[in-house]
Amino acid sequence: MLDVYTMRREVRYGCPAADQVLFNRYFVVGYSYYFRQAKWALEIVDPDKKDLEPVERLNNFRPDYRIPERFRADLSDYRGQGYDRGHLVASANQIDENLQNSETFLLSNMSPQAPTFNRQIWRKLEAKVRDLNARDSVLETYVITGPIFDFFEPIVLIGESDSNGVSIPVPSHFYKCILTEEMNGSLKLWAFELPNTELDGELEDYLVPADYIERRAGILLWGSLQGSEIDREKARVRSLW
Repeated sequence: MLDVYTMRREVRYGCPAADQVLFNRYFVVGYSYYFRQAKWALEIVDPDKKDLEPVERLNNFRPDYRIPERFRADLSDYRGQGYDRGHLVASANQIDENLQNSETFLLSNMSPQAPTFNRQIWRKLEAKVRDLNARDSVLETYVITGPIFDFFEPIVLIGESDSNGVSIPVPSHFYKCILTEEMNGSLKLWAFELPNTELDGELEDYLVPADYIERRAGILLWGSLQGSEIDREKARVRSLW
């Protein structure tokens, strides 16, 4: 029987561990039962780089019924809580087809984000990734995005009145790690960690080594890549593109 992991382009450089791996048609999510949200979401930005008229944003937020009920988030968990349903895989990254855009509105692709974070610097970072992907020198752009929970900070919970009695913790930070496959065959890597709050700084202020994100988020990034070259790339802070 064919291994689904070998059939998906998104995971060619590795797939971190998770309680449940959700294979969508256009991206992959590693879901955490404990946190009732994704541990990571892995995508290829605009995977076919099609020159098509973009579809409209669908806004069809909905639960992901592939996840057992006791562990999945519901729309009611976010209602009136003061947090945005923040995309991990950005809606604007997946706009070639309606189905492609629709998948990004599954709640398995959402984490609670402060509105001033989601609608400002996070949106700016998402746009910068698309600008990077549009460069002629870039063949493909792989992105892993997810939440970080700093247990030295107070944990805010939402959804406490949910019928199954399980709450959703609000992440203290979010990470985004970008791996580009260049036309010349080389690989370049960037990593960001941003506090989940209104931020006044520039994106450059939140660049960190990728191996720092591995320790903070408890994931192995691009695990299929081995050797001293990728180790050096993970340890460096590459200047903004």
